[in-house]
Amino acid sequence: PVFAGMNGSAIENFSCVVYNIFLMNCTWQAGRQAPADTQYFLYWQNSRDEEEMECELYIKDENSRNMGCVFQNVSIGTEKAYFLVNGSSKDSLIQIYDEYIDLYKIEILTAPLNVTAHCTRDSAGCIITWHPPLTSHVRKAKCFQYEISIQNK
Repeated sequence: PVFAGMNGSAIENFSCVVYNIFLMNCTWQAGRQAPADTQYFLYWQNSRDEEEMECELYIKDENSRNMGCVFQNVSIGTEKAYFLVNGSSKDSLIQIYDEYIDLYKIEILTAPLNVTAHCTRDSAGCIITWHPPLTSHVRKAKCFQYEISIQNK
């Protein structure tokens, strides 16, 4: 059963971000009622067609408890990704935590590329140009909105 296990033993504050185009970092906190020996394990599935994968590079706390994971070579698809964190303890059953996440919503985009500014003294002012940031899923430059902050006029 989904809710089998001791109440309060499932992880809390689960959060993931995709950054540098192909990397994903997920973190969580131990359940408030989880026994001290509880160890957590993260599995994720990018789409229904792909196989479920366990984290290969766990982030550990001072007690060597898995409290996060770094994934490499992540690709952002059109389906929601499925995440599941289960736990084990010699003292009791641990509740699972699961969530569906749209990866494009948690991507931290890189800065625009090749930013240049060409300023003249006449009334034309400055012309600022750039290229869209690198991303694993956006294919059209018109999908981006930009904001320019001019610090010194």
